[in-house]
Amino acid sequence: MELSPKVFGVKVNEALVHQAVITQLANERKVIAHTKDRSEVRGGGRKPWRQKGTGRARHGSSRSPIWIGGGVTFGPRNERNFKKRLNKKMKQNAILMALSDKAANENLVILDKLEMAEFKTKIFNGIISNQENKKIIKAESQKRSILVMVDRADEKIKYSAKNLPGVELINLDNINLVDLLKYKNLVITKGVVEKIEERYK
Repeated sequence: MELSPKVFGVKVNEALVHQAVITQLANERKVIAHTKDRSEVRGGGRKPWRQKGTGRARHGSSRSPIWIGGGVTFGPRNERNFKKRLNKKMKQNAILMALSDKAANENLVILDKLEMAEFKTKIFNGIISNQENKKIIKAESQKRSILVMVDRADEKIKYSAKNLPGVELINLDNINLVDLLKYKNLVITKGVVEKIEERYK
């Protein structure tokens, strides 16, 4: 199948691809770590002991950061924003570069169609193995690294591919740079190629 050079023949700019990956990972990041400062920790409203006459150090609250059980100073907060922005054209170009790299290194496998009559991991595995035996899909250290992209995954394909290690199935609508770079081989159908070229022409 002849591929459009505007989609599968784009020169790779590593700096742009790196920037796009960092942006995607930052935007997917969930802010979980959170500590309470002295105003949020329970208790400590009363002065522990009087200011003078006890011989002990002066303290105004048992929830001071220097007390056990006190608040944390400059600890991680869940209000932190890791979001980054990347304009649409740069994001699109980064995806085209990843697709072009797959095509240039012969890591792009195009099937006529991908259909299954029943829920069978064995059948789906047979489709993949057939391509591997023909040396179309390249294995790396005997480990699979295959991204299968379909227009719309029906339930049979979805559940048949679910348990195969080293194989990931995504919809065309969910195409993203991180998945394209994470997996060595990309398996798509002719119909998906046409839709990609139509989308990014």
